[in-house]
Amino acid sequence: MLGIGALPSVFLAIGVLAMPESPRWLVMQGRLGDAKKVLDKTSDSLEESILRLADIKEAAGLPENCHDDIVSVTNQNCGEGVWKELLINPTPTVRHILIAGVGVHFFQQASGIDAVVMYSPRIFEKAGIRGEHDKLLATIAVGFSKTIFTLVATFFVDRMGRRVLLLTSCGGLIVSLLGLAVGLVIVDHYDDREVMWAVGLCVTMAISCVAFFSIGMGPIAWVYSSEIFPLRLRAQGCSMGVAVNRFTSGVVLMTFISLYKAITLGGAFFFYAGIAIVSWVFFYTLLPETQGRTLEDMEGLFGTYSKWRYSRL
Repeated sequence: MLGIGALPSVFLAIGVLAMPESPRWLVMQGRLGDAKKVLDKTSDSLEESILRLADIKEAAGLPENCHDDIVSVTNQNCGEGVWKELLINPTPTVRHILIAGVGVHFFQQASGIDAVVMYSPRIFEKAGIRGEHDKLLATIAVGFSKTIFTLVATFFVDRMGRRVLLLTSCGGLIVSLLGLAVGLVIVDHYDDREVMWAVGLCVTMAISCVAFFSIGMGPIAWVYSSEIFPLRLRAQGCSMGVAVNRFTSGVVLMTFISLYKAITLGGAFFFYAGIAIVSWVFFYTLLPETQGRTLEDMEGLFGTYSKWRYSRL
C-alpha cells in the first residue's frame, strides 16, 4: 500500500525530463539560442517571443543587440549580495515583494487548513459522527472536494486574476471556519442527536473550508510567489517563501491538539478564523494583481503599497 505512493513520483520524474529549461536561467548561463527556442515554443507569437527575450536580456544585464547563440556572461554574482539585498538593505520595492512573497505562504498555512484536512476524522468524531464508515465517507468527501476545486482554480486563475481568487477564497474560508466553529460549539454543549443540523453544519463547513481554500489560497500562493521576485533574487526569494510555508504548516499540525484541548475544538477554529481575517486584510492591502505581467514588470508594480490599487485592480 505504501509503495503505491511512489508511482506519482515516478511519473513526475519522467515528466520533468521532458520539460525545457527556464529561458531566464538559460540567458543567465549565456545560452541565448536555447532561450529563444524555448520562448518561441511557449509564446503566442514570434513578436511576443522577441519582446520577452529582450526584457530578459535587459534584466540579466546583456545588451539588446546581442544576438549570438552563446555569449559570455561575466556579471553573474552567483548569489553574492542577494541575501544582503533581500534582508539587510532592501529597496522599498524589494521589501514589498519580500513581504508579499513570504506573507502569502505564511497566511496560506496559518489559517489552519492542514488542521482541517489532517485531523478531519477527529473533527467529525467531535461533531457527533461515531461510525467508522461514516467518518471515512466524510473524510473522503473532504479529499474529493480539495481535488475538484483545485482543478476549478486552474481554469479561472488566468481569467479572473490572482488577486480576485485570493480574496474570494480567503473570504469563503473565513465564513466556513466560523461556521465550523459555531457548529462544534453547539454540538459540544448539546446532545448531537438533538442538534443533528449542527452535525450537518460541521460536515458541510469542513468540506467548504477545503473547497474555498483550493480555489485560491492553495494554488495561488505558489503561483504568486514564483512570479513576483526579480530575476536576480528569484531563487533565494522563492526558497524563503517555501521554507516559511513548510515551517508554518509544521507548527499548525504539531500544536493543533494542544490548542483545541486548551480552548476547545470550536475555539481553535475561531482562532484560525481570526487569522484568516488578518490574511484577507493582508491580501487586500499588499498584494497587487500580477495577471498578464511578466517577471520583468514586477519591480515597477511593487513598492508603492497603494498606488497600484487605484490604477489596476
